[in-house]
Parts: sequence; structure tokens; C-alpha cells
Amino acid sequence: QVQLMESGGGLVQAGGSLRLSCAASGSTVSSNVMGWYRQAPGKPRELVAGISSSGSTNYADSVKGRFTCSRDNAKNTMYMQMNTLKPEDTAVYWCVAAENWTDWLAGPLYWGQGTQVTVSS
Repeated sequence: QVQLMESGGGLVQAGGSLRLSCAASGSTVSSNVMGWYRQAPGKPRELVAGISSSGSTNYADSVKGRFTCSRDNAKNTMYMQMNTLKPEDTAVYWCVAAENWTDWLAGPLYWGQGTQVTVSS
């Protein structure tokens, strides 16, 4: 079992940056893969990015080159640096975790509460 706590959401101008953080507590096995899903207004929830405990990453095409995930395994904390933000990045972002990539892609078991990212033009 793992609990996830997000932080770092907010309002930013287009072209600006934000860094989202997700701190996990509990089983580290349950968060072998950590990352983010998001849901924009009127659109389905989608995978944004993820990173495994070994450093392997997975990014949606729409954020490649702009978003970068990292993690501090000692602190069991994952970060997503979001640069060159666009209005279409506006969404609720959820920190998510899974034991492996298969579960991550299929639907992570563990979810945070969500944090709002709003990008203004």
C-alpha cells in the first residue's frame, strides 16, 4: 500500500514553467513506477509521463522535450519539471504509482488527490 501526495500545481503564463512533486509513503514496491496522468476540461484522462525506480521514463508525445521526470528514491519522491507550458497543458494532474510498467500503462492502482495546473495565454 502506498499513499501519494502531490504539490506544485498552480497558475502559470504560457511559456513558463512549473515543477510538480509527488511524495510517496508506504511500500516502495507499490511505487516502482511513478508518474502523472492528467485530464483537461471536457477530455478523457491521459497518460503524461512516468519514471521507474531504475530511471526508465515514458512520455506522451505531446510533452516530450518539455516535461522531464526525475525521482529521489531515497525520499521516495518523484518530480516532473514542466517547461514551455502551453494552454493545452491546462488540466488536473494526478500522481500515480504502480508496481511495474504493465500495471502503469493498464491503469495504476495508486492515485493522489490531483492538483490543478492552469496555463494562461
